[in-house]
Amino acid sequence: MSSLSEIEIVSKDNTAGGGVVIVDVFGACAYGDLPKLRKFVEEDGVSLSHPDANGYYPLQWATLNNFAHLAQYIIEHGGDVHAVDHVRQTALHWAAVRGSVAAADVLLHNGARVEAADVNGYRAVHVAAQYGQTSFLNCIVAKYHADFDVPDNDGRTPLHWAAYKGFADTVRLLLFWDAFQGKQDKEGCTPLHWAALRGNLEACVVLVHAGTKQELMVKDGAGFTPAQIAADRGHHHVSLILSNALRGHNNCWKDKGWINRVRDIGYAPILFSIVFVCTIIFINSVLFASNLPKITAIVGLWGWTAVSFSVTSLLMFIRCSSKDPGYVKTSGEIRNNVDAEGPLLTVDLANTANWTGNWSQLCPTCKIIRPVRSKHCPACRRCVEQFDHHCPWISNCVGKKNKRDFFVFLFLGTLTSLISGLVAVHRMWTSVPALQSEESWIRHVVFQHPGAAAFIFIDLLILLAAGTLFLIQAYQISRNITTNEYVNATRYMYLQGAHGGFHNPYNHGVVKNCSDFVNRGFTDDDEITWPPLQQVVLP
Repeated sequence: MSSLSEIEIVSKDNTAGGGVVIVDVFGACAYGDLPKLRKFVEEDGVSLSHPDANGYYPLQWATLNNFAHLAQYIIEHGGDVHAVDHVRQTALHWAAVRGSVAAADVLLHNGARVEAADVNGYRAVHVAAQYGQTSFLNCIVAKYHADFDVPDNDGRTPLHWAAYKGFADTVRLLLFWDAFQGKQDKEGCTPLHWAALRGNLEACVVLVHAGTKQELMVKDGAGFTPAQIAADRGHHHVSLILSNALRGHNNCWKDKGWINRVRDIGYAPILFSIVFVCTIIFINSVLFASNLPKITAIVGLWGWTAVSFSVTSLLMFIRCSSKDPGYVKTSGEIRNNVDAEGPLLTVDLANTANWTGNWSQLCPTCKIIRPVRSKHCPACRRCVEQFDHHCPWISNCVGKKNKRDFFVFLFLGTLTSLISGLVAVHRMWTSVPALQSEESWIRHVVFQHPGAAAFIFIDLLILLAAGTLFLIQAYQISRNITTNEYVNATRYMYLQGAHGGFHNPYNHGVVKNCSDFVNRGFTDDDEITWPPLQQVVLP
C-alpha cells in the first residue's frame, strides 16, 4: 500500500517582524501589510493579476495567512479568485491549509468555486481534511454546500484523509454528516484501512463506534482487513480494538459462547444472586446455625442490622441498574420534543454557519451535539451525560442521574459486608472451644462450619471490591471528576490548563462538590458544559 501524497505549498511567515524588508506585492500580501500593498498598486501601478516567480498569486498569499481585508482589496483591484498556480490550486485551496475562514468567506462571496479541483482532484474539502481544519471544513460545507464526500483522483474522500492523518475531530464532523465509511479508493482501502495503517487510535475508535461490521471486514486490494494491516504495521493496540470490535459485532446469539452471552446481558443477575445467596447463608449458617449456641441480644441486633442493610443494598442495586443514567436525547427524540433540555441539543449543525464549540461534542452515532462531559457508551449505544463509567456488574452506565444511587449502593454494600463479616467472625471465635493454634482453629471452622466459612470468604471478597470502589468514588466526588475524566484526562482539552497541565474547571472545592452531590446527585455545570450561545451563529 503506497503512502498518500500531500499537497506542497511554499509558505511565508505570517508575521512582519524580524526586520523583514517587503519589496513587492507578494511580500506585502504574505505579511498583511495593506499600506505597502496600496503603495505598490496605487502609486507604482503594480498588477495584482500576475503570479510571482514560482507561479503563486498575491491573492493566494493573502488568503493563506487569513488576511481577509487584503483579499478583498486584491479582488477589487484586479485579483482573480479563479486564478490557479502550476498545480491548479486556487486561493481557496490555500485558505484551507491554515483554515482561513474569514478569507474563504471573501473568496466565496466574490464568486470563487467551492468545488474547484487541482491536478490531483483535491478540492478545498480535501485540503481542509488533510490539515485537520475542522472549523474551515464545517464552514464551507454548512454555509456554501461543499460536497464533503467527493473523491479525489485516487478515489479518496475527505474522510480517507482525515482518518489517515489522525484528525479525530474532523472524522467526527464528517461522520456526523453521514460521510460514507465504506467508500474504497483505487487500492481498495476504506478510511478505516488508512487509520489502521498509521496507527491512529482515536480516529479508529471513532470510526468503529459509528460504523458497522461491514467496514471491519472489508479487504483492500491486497486482501487485508484493517485489523490485519494494523497488526502487520505493529500497531497492536489498534489491532486489538479492531479485532474485539469485529467479535462484538457478531449479533447472532447462537454463534456466541456462554461468556459472550453473559457479557451481552451484563453481570447484574450474577451479582444480585451472589448478594442474595450470601444473605441467606448468613441467616442460616451464622445467625440460626443449629450447631452454634443461641446468639446474644447485641449480636442478634448487629446481625439483623446487617440483613436489613443487605436488603436495602439490593433495592439500591435494582434502582441504579434500571434507572436512566442520564441519556442525552437522540436526534429523533429532539425532533419530537421541542422542549428538550440543553441549548445546543436543538441546534442542527448542518444549518450552522459557524460553530466554535468543542468538536468532541459531536456524536456521529447518535447524531447530536452533546454536553462536554458526556461520552458515547458502546455497550449502551447511547450518549450519557456526566459519564463516569459503564459498570458490567449493574449492567448499566453510571452517569449524571444514577451516580448517587450507585454511590449509596457501594456504601451499603461496604457497610453490610463489614458488619456481617464481623458478626460471623465473632460467632465463630466465641462459639468454638479454645484451640492451640490459629491454623487448627481455621481448620475447625472450615470443616465444622463450612457454610459460615464460605460466607466469610465471599464476604471478604465483596468487602474488598465494594470498599475499594467506594473509596475511589468518594475521592472523585470530592474533586468533582468522573472516572472517565480521571483516566483519560490528557484526551480532553477542557481539562488542560493554560500551560498544558491538568486543570479541572468543575472543581469548586471539597465542601461544595460534596454538598451538591448529596443534595442533587450531581453538580450543576451547565455554564461550563455548554459553550456560550453567542458562539452558535445561525445563517
